[in-house]
Amino acid sequence: MKAPIRVLIAKVGLDGHDRGAKVVASALRDAGMEVIYTGLHQSAEQVAATARDEDVDVVGVSSLSGAHMTVLPRVLAALRAAGREDVVLVAGGIIPTDEAQALLEAGVARVFRPGSSTRDIAAFLQEEVARRRGAGAA
Repeated sequence: MKAPIRVLIAKVGLDGHDRGAKVVASALRDAGMEVIYTGLHQSAEQVAATARDEDVDVVGVSSLSGAHMTVLPRVLAALRAAGREDVVLVAGGIIPTDEAQALLEAGVARVFRPGSSTRDIAAFLQEEVARRRGAGAA
C-alpha cells in the first residue's frame, strides 16, 4: 500500500487572506491527501522546518499580497537549507503570468492562478509526487 501524499499549505509573510488556502486544503483532503495548514504569517524558515519535521511531499504557498517574488524564492532557499529540496513546491494566488514563468524557472513546480480547478491541483500533485517517488526508487 502506498503512503498517502502529505501536503503542507502555507501562508508566508503578512498575507492575511486565507480563504483560498483553506478551500484547497479541504479539496486535497477530499482527494485522499494528508494536509497540514500552517496558519497565517509564517516565515520561509518556519515553513521549511515544518516541511522537514512533518516529512511532507508537497509545500503549497498561497500568495495574495503581491510578495510572491520575494516569498517563494525564500521558501525554496529555506527548503534547500533544511535538506528538503525533494519537496514539490507549488504556488497559488494572484501571480501575473510573466512572474509565474520566472517562479517556474526558479524551481517552483507549478503556479495555480485564480480559477484553477481543485481537481486539476490534486491531479497535478498526484502525478508529480508519483513521478518523484518513482524516480527515487530507481
